[in-house]
Amino acid sequence: MNKFLLILSLMLLGLVSTTAFAKSKTEIPEYTVEGLKLVPGTKDIAYVWAEPGADLSQYSRVYITEPYVAFKKNWQRDQNRGSIKVSSSDMERIKKDVAALFMEVFTEELQKGGYTLATERAEDVLIVKPAIIDLDVNAPDVRSVGRSNTFTTSAGSMTLYIELYDSETGDLLAKALDPKADRDRGYMQWQTGPANRTAAIRIMQPWAEALRKGLDRARATPQQNKE
Repeated sequence: MNKFLLILSLMLLGLVSTTAFAKSKTEIPEYTVEGLKLVPGTKDIAYVWAEPGADLSQYSRVYITEPYVAFKKNWQRDQNRGSIKVSSSDMERIKKDVAALFMEVFTEELQKGGYTLATERAEDVLIVKPAIIDLDVNAPDVRSVGRSNTFTTSAGSMTLYIELYDSETGDLLAKALDPKADRDRGYMQWQTGPANRTAAIRIMQPWAEALRKGLDRARATPQQNKE
């Protein structure tokens, strides 16, 4: 994601106001409109904003809402200029598949860390509201009559936008934004549906691990989060 698209995403998602954007089109805001503060030096996620003094140590269960998925602007138009023709139904199917895969990857990682997936609000439940934006699939697996083999060096890219809430109070605790692209292999490879799924898992897995590790750190040192 280039700098302009990043800032535009921040504006659309409420991380920076139009006034702030007018002052600087390149700087990432230190504070969001809700008062969350930019956390410096995060390794796994590009941009993280958190409520000062927020404490995640009380959460042993996680409630993940259905992920919102949106393609990169003009993605369908650009795809249809080539040999692959993408229909609106193809796009809806891909979005559902991406959302389902996201839930699968995050559920597996959290359960591996000892966290339970909740379906109700409670004191120990953290609500996670995820969105996949700027989804760019280089070689989508479309349901066409004639099959067209597509060769690419990378499966594509996507950006995670995620919000964390206290389930009882509804307090927004943190936001994060992280663009990721599948690795460029440096050579052309036939891109199939299973290959796209594998690439998507490679992108999503670090996000799931970052959430799990963040909760682990909070529970290991709860007092530090209250200072």
